[in-house]
Amino acid sequence: MTKKISIVTPCYNEEFNVEPLYEKVKIEMAKLSNYTYEHIFIDNYSTDNTLVKLKRIASVDKQVKIIVNARNFGHIKSPYYGMLQADGDVVISLVSDLQDPPELISEFIKKWEEGYKIVVGVKEKSEENIIMFSIRKLFYKIIDRISDTSQIQNFTGFGLYDRQFMDVLRNIQEPYPYFRGLVSEMGFSICQIPYLQPKRSKGNTKNNFFTLYDMAMLGFTSHSKVPLRMSSFIGFVVAFFSILIATIYLIYKILFWDNFQVGIAPLVIGFFFFGGVQLFFLGIIGEYISAILTQVKNRPLVIEKERINF
Repeated sequence: MTKKISIVTPCYNEEFNVEPLYEKVKIEMAKLSNYTYEHIFIDNYSTDNTLVKLKRIASVDKQVKIIVNARNFGHIKSPYYGMLQADGDVVISLVSDLQDPPELISEFIKKWEEGYKIVVGVKEKSEENIIMFSIRKLFYKIIDRISDTSQIQNFTGFGLYDRQFMDVLRNIQEPYPYFRGLVSEMGFSICQIPYLQPKRSKGNTKNNFFTLYDMAMLGFTSHSKVPLRMSSFIGFVVAFFSILIATIYLIYKILFWDNFQVGIAPLVIGFFFFGGVQLFFLGIIGEYISAILTQVKNRPLVIEKERINF
């Protein structure tokens, strides 16, 4: 029986990259004669010519399928939703900016045939900005250290996922998923393949401080209770040192009543220090409450405007 490969590509304003990516995928799949495939593009309400070019491709190649979102549903929901719509024996997640090399598709499938349910690409090196790459590596180390389950470091979601894993995702109904964490949490056998992430050649990245912050906070709130427990721990420590310092001040004042002037500086410093600590942990608690609110609402991941070639 011929096995089917579903390749899912989320895109938003990638008019310069969707055609080269389509061609590269087509070349790679032509090498795999024992498989059929579909290439699903999910367009997150692009405002450039991305959709026009995708429809042109889909009109001549019925293996290319398009999901058009009714609006921009964000960088987390849209890719995840696209993967859930695939019906292949495996699903391969491949971003549209050509920073996930399609040349690894054959190697992913080879490892899957060896028995691995999940095969992921791990970017050990990158041609992107060295500062951003270092910050990302630091985040991966932190989330791995504090997470309830071991996380895959330097993993962006690029990889192959067996139908069994995808069926589990369809059943859990995550309204705002941290996909990278779910990959590690479910307990399926995972093979990691290192690769060099190339520099984006065309177009501009859609990631900014807010999208990266959103992803980081989602990772922390989805897979770790450490930030919440830190608030209690630091509260106890600060309270202990406050009592200790107050006792020292009292003793010192009693011993040197006429010469020791407490002054207002310690009060001002202490006020702003405690205020900063309280605001920081209020923000942490707010992130967890926001995650709970998202779960309670349980709104759809995406509302579709149009489907092509399904």
